[in-house]
Amino acid sequence: MKILRWSIVLVLFASVVHAEPFPFRQAIELAAKRSTVSSATDQMRAHQMYLEAARMYIPQVIVGSGLAKSFGFPLSIEGSAPTAVSVNTMGYLINPAQRYFVRAARTEWDATAFSTEDRRQQAILETAVSYTQLDRLVTALHLLRQQEQEAVRAEQITTERVQGGVEPQIELTRAKLATARVRMSLAQVEGNVDVLRNLLSQLTGVPAARIETVTESIPKLPDVSQSDDLASQAVSASPAVKLAFAQADAKQLRARGEHKQLLPAVDFIGQYGLLTRYNNYDQFFQPSSFQRNNGNIGVAIRFPFFNLSQRAHAGAADAEAVQARRQAEDVKNKVSNETRKLQREVAQLAAAREVARLEYQLARADVDTVQTKVQAGSATLRDEANARLAEGQKYSAYLDAIYQLEHAQMQLLRSTGELEKWALAQK
Repeated sequence: MKILRWSIVLVLFASVVHAEPFPFRQAIELAAKRSTVSSATDQMRAHQMYLEAARMYIPQVIVGSGLAKSFGFPLSIEGSAPTAVSVNTMGYLINPAQRYFVRAARTEWDATAFSTEDRRQQAILETAVSYTQLDRLVTALHLLRQQEQEAVRAEQITTERVQGGVEPQIELTRAKLATARVRMSLAQVEGNVDVLRNLLSQLTGVPAARIETVTESIPKLPDVSQSDDLASQAVSASPAVKLAFAQADAKQLRARGEHKQLLPAVDFIGQYGLLTRYNNYDQFFQPSSFQRNNGNIGVAIRFPFFNLSQRAHAGAADAEAVQARRQAEDVKNKVSNETRKLQREVAQLAAAREVARLEYQLARADVDTVQTKVQAGSATLRDEANARLAEGQKYSAYLDAIYQLEHAQMQLLRSTGELEKWALAQK
């Protein structure tokens, strides 16, 4: 009975973790959604900082008390007379500096949209690259297993020939070395497949054991023209460039605000205090004029005509703004240069892929030639096994050349802002 129960549990577990077809578009959508959720805290923080700056014009109201027993003349408590209940309110009326601080905070809040978009594009790129690489490696894995069978077959044939005295012992060592190399490649590819499945699981939230790529769901990558000005397109579309210049604008606005701190400002103020008799007010002031309810309302005007410390602070803010502008220009130039480099690299990798394809075709032709010779008796089965092994190696090199080209093309699409449009295209 226990054995039956455990069998049922194992069957159910296997059905849960069984790999399912996981289309390319679904992986991209899940990764994009998760990246947006992870960056929501940055937007919330920037929004609250903007509200903090903007609401300085709304009067703040503080209710409290300065209860104390007075001996002699009623002294002040934190700058105010002892009161049973006190109400203080203050807000900006005219503050040239705060206007720029509010604009700077709003610019920083808007800039988080570029940061979110940059993270989204990066998540899409990582997912697309990992998915296509996993798909290629699964194909390579099947091929390597076939190569392993061919290598073992060649090793067995060589063993028989060595034992029969037809070939020297060194040929058996070479055959074993070929088998060991195939198995080493097989172990490497299996490890890379596991790593890529785990990476896709982290990007999409889908369990790694349930990820099975669908080759037909991967959209065809567009051709890259070497005559197009992709560098300018990348600069105008790059979220990283927009973010850098938005941050520079915010620094400039804050610097201008620091200079405006030297201008006059007007604040609204209001005070109310409920006085008590046990604080001796009626002993030191005319009893007839004493009243418990007291208050004032008005404005506080400040003229900071001499403040060398603030001038130095404003100068430092100017330096930060200049530095931020230079950093934004550096980001712009970096995006332009990397895009131009990728554009040229795509042409080189396309040529390398064509070379790998032709080499693979020649290897296939060699297999056909060896098979003909085997049938004619002028070649051995070991020759055929070695030819098939060489064909598999050339095919692996061809798959690797395809992946490198596609990787560069995806990076180029990310630079020019076309990645998401391609990735979410209907197949």
